Amino acid sequence: MKATYQKYILNFKQASGTSRGILKTKTTYFLTLQHHSKIGYGECGVFKGLSADDRPDYEDKLQWLCSNIDKDEEFLLNELMEFPSIQFGLEQTLLSIKSKNPFVLFPSKFTRSEDSININGLIWMGSEAFMKQQISDKLKAGFSTIKMKIGAIDFETELALLKSIRKEFSSNEIELRVDANGAFNPKEALEKLKRLSDFELHSIEQPIKQGQIGEMADLCEKTPVPIALDEELIGVFDVTKKKELLQTIKPQYIILKPSLVGGIRGSEEWIDLAKNQQIGWWITSALESNIGLNAISQWTYKLGNKMPQGLGTGSLFTNNIDSPLEVRNGHLHYNNNKIWNFKL
Repeated sequence: MKATYQKYILNFKQASGTSRGILKTKTTYFLTLQHHSKIGYGECGVFKGLSADDRPDYEDKLQWLCSNIDKDEEFLLNELMEFPSIQFGLEQTLLSIKSKNPFVLFPSKFTRSEDSININGLIWMGSEAFMKQQISDKLKAGFSTIKMKIGAIDFETELALLKSIRKEFSSNEIELRVDANGAFNPKEALEKLKRLSDFELHSIEQPIKQGQIGEMADLCEKTPVPIALDEELIGVFDVTKKKELLQTIKPQYIILKPSLVGGIRGSEEWIDLAKNQQIGWWITSALESNIGLNAISQWTYKLGNKMPQGLGTGSLFTNNIDSPLEVRNGHLHYNNNKIWNFKL
């Protein structure tokens, strides 16, 4: 078996704002396996400034994997414990090379174009006019769940945008989620959550920065808006520590990005722990290309979670990989009339 990797820069169609700054490009790595006539593809979607494996030795670890690809999968995954996006890339390529079709990792009604995945429409931060336009576009496109990034512009303006949606659409018609990306100060977070609760939000992601365990636990206990942990899960690799984190904070939800939490194996550990504690969960992509998004989507469908998932990021880039994935009427579809065009 021979393994190689290649760096690839994804370019955003429009600079996308979060509370951590403006994103214009996204670096990713494609992993390819060859064994006789069989070939497998995967993506190691490191997220600069966010991933636990955003480290100077990242490419060294990729090279190590390529040099040791003939070793046992369990050994490799354990050795890659601190490199969750490489773990996920390895899982994808091994599934791909074992499949009849290298792009169909989990055959299902989804991959046969017989079913789709309900997803949320993502509203990026920006000027009030830009955010209003995005909201209008998502509603016209048939989304019944909208997720709005908050925390970078004036809070009163953000409240006004939510109010304008609720004037037109009740919580039965449009589900609203917000994502603060840790932007709130712990001292003011509860008061902001109380004000946000006026708009009957489904949930808020990561209201305060990760690592403030006591403050987050206190918020989750008192919050009028269900809290979903996102960044809080990053860098927690040991299953005992995962269990302790959930038992201590007791969130209402957790959000799983396979590239950030150790791929399929790492995500399923979190899911099992969450189920045991009656904590809700859903899956979100982390700005992968369509190679990674394809794997996440097929695996997500297999899990059978009917909540809207966060898988609508494939159309953000000018130079994404042509694929059968497409968003229609607030759902992600796998259109078998379209073909993959994966040429590097």
